[in-house]
Amino acid sequence: MSSLSRDEVARVAGLARIDLTPAEIDRLAGELDVIVEAVASVSEIATPDVPATSHPLPMTNVFRTDEPVAPLDRDAVLAAAPAAQDGKFLVPQILGEDA
Repeated sequence: MSSLSRDEVARVAGLARIDLTPAEIDRLAGELDVIVEAVASVSEIATPDVPATSHPLPMTNVFRTDEPVAPLDRDAVLAAAPAAQDGKFLVPQILGEDA
């Protein structure tokens, strides 16, 4: 027997403002029941002596160390830009507002 009834699926769909057909409600009730059973079986196995994990493999930081370096030379960067003005990149106006 399903642990989620058609009425419960329809109620949750209504709360989420999802319009479901009766056939979709029947299908989702069965699919959600399988998910609920899977979660229940994992909950039975997860005892206090089993440590909780969020990932099956140990996670390590793969980023390089954050070491300060000299910044790029502004004049060299602006020299490579298509357009510059007053020490800044010059880009076309896109919002239609007065600058």
